[in-house]
Amino acid sequence: MREPVRDKERLIHILEAIDRIQNRMPALDLDNLLQDALVYYGVVKSIEIIGEAVYKLSTSFKDAHPQTVWENIEGMRHVLVHDYYQILPDRVLDVVINDLPPLRGQIEQYLSEME
Repeated sequence: MREPVRDKERLIHILEAIDRIQNRMPALDLDNLLQDALVYYGVVKSIEIIGEAVYKLSTSFKDAHPQTVWENIEGMRHVLVHDYYQILPDRVLDVVINDLPPLRGQIEQYLSEME
């Protein structure tokens, strides 16, 4: 069983990883993402961290917040870690542009509910 008392810490890790990506990617396009391999892999690693933090959230927390697509986030992490040779840069960019902003809002809401 996962530790519910650590859910807040993991949510903070998710926000930090999102901020790392968003602060590094002010001009969000594929050329910018692929311009520097270290930047690209840093973005990929930050998405992995988001997935790992989600994976470690308690089941009770995830069940209480079904509006977040926890399984999809965990699934992305599994692909990035285990099927790294199949990573599509345009899919990574899609996550950065379309998935991280609403996820950030949800995580901020959950943290405010914990205070």
